[in-house]
Amino acid sequence: MKTLLITRDMPEATIGAARERFDVTLRTSTVGMMPDEAADALATYDVILPTLGDQFTAEAFAGAVRCKVLANFGVGYNHIDTDAARKAGVSVSNTPDVVTDATADIAMTLILAACRRAGEGERLLRSGQWLGWQPTQMLGTHVTGKRVGIVGMGRIGQAVAKRCHYGFDMPVIYFNRSEKEVDVPSRQVETLSGLMSQADIIVVTVPGGGANTNMIDADMIAEMQETAVFVNVARGDVVDETALTEALAAGRIAAAGLDVYAREPLVPQELRDLENVVLLPHLGTAALEVREAMGQKALDNLIAWDEGMPLPELVN
Repeated sequence: MKTLLITRDMPEATIGAARERFDVTLRTSTVGMMPDEAADALATYDVILPTLGDQFTAEAFAGAVRCKVLANFGVGYNHIDTDAARKAGVSVSNTPDVVTDATADIAMTLILAACRRAGEGERLLRSGQWLGWQPTQMLGTHVTGKRVGIVGMGRIGQAVAKRCHYGFDMPVIYFNRSEKEVDVPSRQVETLSGLMSQADIIVVTVPGGGANTNMIDADMIAEMQETAVFVNVARGDVVDETALTEALAAGRIAAAGLDVYAREPLVPQELRDLENVVLLPHLGTAALEVREAMGQKALDNLIAWDEGMPLPELVN
């Protein structure tokens, strides 16, 4: 029986299914693996089921490597150096499709909460400072009919576009590095700056890492309208977090909704102190049935490898 390391606690269904097929070691720490621990794991186990925060860097692949597959739990894999993995003979897979709707739902949660000041309103009520309904109390941004700009029109971007267009009558524009036709009424813009300047609400759904690191930098944030709302359900490293915090604090943009951060789980105090930002603890796929589906998809890749078959969700 091949050895499998699962780097974080998983739903019981995932662990049970894994143990039926592999000799499983379940890592108990809630903190992601540092490169030295990742290197030890690569030298020790036949296959590994890692997730966000596990640092499979080039340094981790520098030593002896026994592992043949990293079946990542999650669609994003910017915590894995896929070039180093390929050179070391390690295949990398991920879990797309099953996360699409859940992540798009969280994007809509953040759009509504940030525009309508829901987080601020709940804090006001819980603090005992709410004095009753007033005509000018906590006026926010009306969502229906606003123009949404989506950065990255992959599976998740298109799912967000459908919710915005069909659910809230929102005109949709999008920026994608390559020309892309989609089945939701929308318009592709040629430049990122063009999208940033035209959209009332901006939603980022691109993969993290690589060329997308700091894709939304200070210059791009400066293109936004003062009334605009910024939402990120992609990866924290896509955005210059300091520039975004400064723009929110100065009132140069109206609000933001964030589910991801540059150095998770660290969220800067300056960002946490702001009232005009809704902060979620990376809840994008946090529904039991979704996490179970992610676990099964990761296992499907490992089982395919064990049976000498191509990995269905190979990324390198």
